[in-house]
Amino acid sequence: MPTHRLTEIPTAVQDAIETVAGPVFKAEMLSAGFNSEIAARLHTPDGAVFVKGLRTDHPRVWTQDREAAINPYVQPVAPALLWHVREAGWDLLGFEDIDAPHADYSPGSPHLPLVVEALRTLADIAGPDIPLRAMPQRMETYVDDPAVLELFDGDRLLHTDWNTTNVLVKDRARIVDWAWASTGAGWIDPALWIIWLVASGHTPAQAETLAGGISAWNIAPAHGVDAFAQAQRRLWDEIAGDATDAWTSRMRAAARSWAVHRCLG
Repeated sequence: MPTHRLTEIPTAVQDAIETVAGPVFKAEMLSAGFNSEIAARLHTPDGAVFVKGLRTDHPRVWTQDREAAINPYVQPVAPALLWHVREAGWDLLGFEDIDAPHADYSPGSPHLPLVVEALRTLADIAGPDIPLRAMPQRMETYVDDPAVLELFDGDRLLHTDWNTTNVLVKDRARIVDWAWASTGAGWIDPALWIIWLVASGHTPAQAETLAGGISAWNIAPAHGVDAFAQAQRRLWDEIAGDATDAWTSRMRAAARSWAVHRCLG
C-alpha cells in the first residue's frame, strides 16, 4: 500500500538534516513514488541533495537500512548515498541529487537504449554479502511446479521494481529505490522490465526484442522464462485483486499479455 506523503519538512527533521548537510535554504517536496513519507530535494550551500525518510516506527522502515547497505555495491548504476541519519523519530537517507526525468519506456523513446545499458551493467553485479531475499523464495507461491524455482536462482543482484519512477534518465540511466533488491538469475531483471515495456505500449514480442540487447536475457532458459511469466501473471492478479484503478489494471493486463505470449511462443 502507498505510504502517506508529507507536504512539508517537519522542523525537527530539518534540524536533524542540517547537522549533516548544512543549512537548508529551499525544500522542494516531491510526489513521485509510493514508499516514503518524506521525499524532497533540499538545497544547501554545497548543492542539492535528495532526501527520503520514514518514521522509525513505520512498518517498512527496514527498507531504509536495506538501501543504505546496498548503495556501495550499486554505484555504477545508482546515485551515491551521502548520509544516513536517525534522529527525532525519523530515519533519513540523503542521496546525490539526480535532476533528471523519469524513464519513458514508450515505443521509440530515446531512453530505451540507456535503460538497456543500465541493465547490462547491473547484470554484471554479483549479489553482495548482505541479507537479501532470493527470487525462488519470492516466487514460491506463484508456481505450479516447485522444481522450476531453481531456474530463478543465481548470484546476481536484482533490482526487481522497474516502475518508470525508479529510473532517472539524462545522459545515462540511474536506478533508484533499491528496497526490494533480491538475488537471482541475471535474466530476471530484463524479464521484469518486459512487463513494464508491455504496459508502456510495446507488444510482448517487441519488448523481448529490446531485452535481447542484454546478454543475460539471451542466455535465459526458455522453460524458466515461461514459468516466470506465468508466476508474474499470478502475482499481478494477486496485487490487483478487485482494484479498478487504471495503473493496476494496466500492469495486470501487461503481465497477462506476456504470459499468453510465452504460452503461444
